[in-house]
Amino acid sequence: MLRYVLLSMLTLAAAFAAEDPARPPLAFREDWKETPAEKPATQDHVANANLVMTIHGPGKIGVKKSHHDKPVDDPFYIWSGEAAGNWAVTLRHRTALVDLRGMAKIRWRSKQAGFRHLRIVLGLADGTWLVGDATDGESADWREREFNVADIRWKQLNIATIVEGKWFLNPDLSQVREIGFTDLMTGGGSIACSRLDWIEVYGRLVEAVRRSSR
Repeated sequence: MLRYVLLSMLTLAAAFAAEDPARPPLAFREDWKETPAEKPATQDHVANANLVMTIHGPGKIGVKKSHHDKPVDDPFYIWSGEAAGNWAVTLRHRTALVDLRGMAKIRWRSKQAGFRHLRIVLGLADGTWLVGDATDGESADWREREFNVADIRWKQLNIATIVEGKWFLNPDLSQVREIGFTDLMTGGGSIACSRLDWIEVYGRLVEAVRRSSR
């Protein structure tokens, strides 16, 4: 009898955890198409039909969708090694915004070289651009990282130059239009670059609030 009660309690706990409204679901994931390497990366390289990619900054034409035949497990990824200026890559859902409040998180698989530290970029529905203080630095091999959005501090980002500005306290992340990444640096070949294999965003998709044109 005791065993039955314990099993029932565990089953109920698992059910509540699976339906926990505090933990948002996967809003989207991008893996990039498994096509030959090409520069610059374009919308044609986006695998998720619900997403639109934009590359920003003076180094945007040097951002590459890369891949190598060897090693055999080499992924299809975004590479910054030939970016001649600062750059950022962002993704937006075609029909919705993303609510990144509460327990929202962002996960990715990346590999940086040199002093590059990959950071999260957010574009809000009101036109504000932000870059986070949480980073993913140099690694000898591909590495998965997870970021709790609530733990991140933000600075304003000049989306034209991809240069950070002042601290932006308590941003409203209920309507995020674009989500992406940057290392705030130019590329320096294979020894000084950032690479991103895939990205996952856990948040709630929400309809955009239409503003009056008056």
